[in-house]
Amino acid sequence: MKKEIFNEVEIPEGIEARVEGNAVLIKGQLGEIKREFNTTNVKIEMKENKIIIGCKKATKKEKKVINTITVHVKNMIKGVQEKFEYKLKAVFSHFPISIEVKGKEALVKNFLGEKKPRKVSIIKGVEVDVNGQEINISSINKELAGQTAANFEKATRIPLRDRRVFQDGIFITEKAGRKI
Repeated sequence: MKKEIFNEVEIPEGIEARVEGNAVLIKGQLGEIKREFNTTNVKIEMKENKIIIGCKKATKKEKKVINTITVHVKNMIKGVQEKFEYKLKAVFSHFPISIEVKGKEALVKNFLGEKKPRKVSIIKGVEVDVNGQEINISSINKELAGQTAANFEKATRIPLRDRRVFQDGIFITEKAGRKI
């Protein structure tokens, strides 16, 4: 059964928002985020101090798209107010791991005693801070911060070995404010 579904996202004070076609631009104290949404039937429009996302005669699929876009816009608003922070920890049993940030990539040295350092790409717009074995990743874009954290985990993955025995690596300990 098709229904009329509309979600509203309120814009807090101190934040500017614009809708240009299917693109949403949010500007705040920490920066600005622009995101393009590929939607056919779902309309995104700005009225007064609210972004309205919805569709007349929405099916289940369009309802999912509407709710997804709503959450993305809320994350964009939250990101320009306060940065999303991911915390990672380097864990090792025998060979001490050292992490060094150089420009747009980080080098993980001495992982499992390897001579050649492993490279981790840092996405543009993400800040990486290394304090000993602690790594702090912060960005106004939640997806970019999460992807950079995943790049660190993926770079130190040990294939074809038992994870219960070989527990060395870099692991996410905190995702955007919640502990794991």
